[in-house]
Amino acid sequence: MKLTLNLSELRATPFIGLVELMRLAHANVDLAPLGQMLIDKTSDNLNDANALMDLATVLQLRGNRELALQVQAQAIALQRDYVLPTKKSPTLRVLALLSKGDLMANTPIEFLLENSDIELTQFYVTEDLFTVAGAFNEDLPEHDVLFVAIAESETNLSILKQLEPLLRIRSKPVLNKPERIAKMSRDAACQLLANAAGIVMPNTVRYTMETLNSAAFEYPLIIRPVDSHAGHDLEKIDSSTALTDYVAQQNYDEFFVARFVDYRNADGLFRKYRIMLIAGKPFLAHLAISSHWMIHYLNAGMADDAAKRAEEAHVMHDFPENFAKKHAPAFQAIYERTGLDYIGIDCSETQDGKLLIFEIDSCMIVPYKPMHMAKLFTAFQCLLKATQ
Repeated sequence: MKLTLNLSELRATPFIGLVELMRLAHANVDLAPLGQMLIDKTSDNLNDANALMDLATVLQLRGNRELALQVQAQAIALQRDYVLPTKKSPTLRVLALLSKGDLMANTPIEFLLENSDIELTQFYVTEDLFTVAGAFNEDLPEHDVLFVAIAESETNLSILKQLEPLLRIRSKPVLNKPERIAKMSRDAACQLLANAAGIVMPNTVRYTMETLNSAAFEYPLIIRPVDSHAGHDLEKIDSSTALTDYVAQQNYDEFFVARFVDYRNADGLFRKYRIMLIAGKPFLAHLAISSHWMIHYLNAGMADDAAKRAEEAHVMHDFPENFAKKHAPAFQAIYERTGLDYIGIDCSETQDGKLLIFEIDSCMIVPYKPMHMAKLFTAFQCLLKATQ
């Protein structure tokens, strides 16, 4: 059942932002009235970039991605910077560099700063910003710390490459440097972590449609289109016939292929951990438990299963002295080899107890669980403040 929304407070808000909008969506609030209110605001003022950006987020949350990206582009054309003011007196000003795109295009650090004393400004970087010499530095808002929130993707590689020399000469601290983020593709990441002690990350190879059809494989394997996330068109393939059938249904040009590792526990269930490394220290963001090998927190039925949630809470409580300590050398290797100040890891354990890594990425979403995530939020805020 959809819940109704009281628009009186939001109507007067200059910029709502992703945190509040996603919280409403997860609470099963009907966002249609809010979307209409934002449309009305932009009709009254065609230059209301804040309303356009919020409208783009509402459209994404309602599943209208293509229209959302069009509205987002309109907002960025009007205004590059979007300020999320703190309710407390700000002690630090953080500038996050973003790229245009959907909810997976950037690190959602606003979730980590809510209710803090840190003011966040999000600044959208587009290719045209590099066409005029000096335009990038001239356009940047005032800040104390700069955080590169742009995620690795085919679309973003050019921007990350052009940012590298510009950020190298800046006097203000820069976290998550672009040249490090650019190495987070699935095939590059497994090479980066190759032979690291205590880590299993199956070799991932990139194939075009042509090379995929002519290659010989050992089965089972997993395959996904390049730049896909959240399990979209990800499949476990058990035979050459199944691979042929999969390819025939796809409209993509390139794919990532890796061997499948059976990571079931003794009880027959699969467990996937999302862990955030902050200055090299691991924090558990969530544990998802499922009878299916492809796990996401929402499709694992965690919300409807009290026993699963109880196990997650127990693991989260014991995480520092158990899972984190057990895999400490592996986490240290990831931190040292990636060189990233903030990074997410989707992982599990092999049946012989090693850390099985599915993906490492700088843009993973941290679920909104304030009661459980306070230590993670505090650690991230301390990371930002430690640069001063």
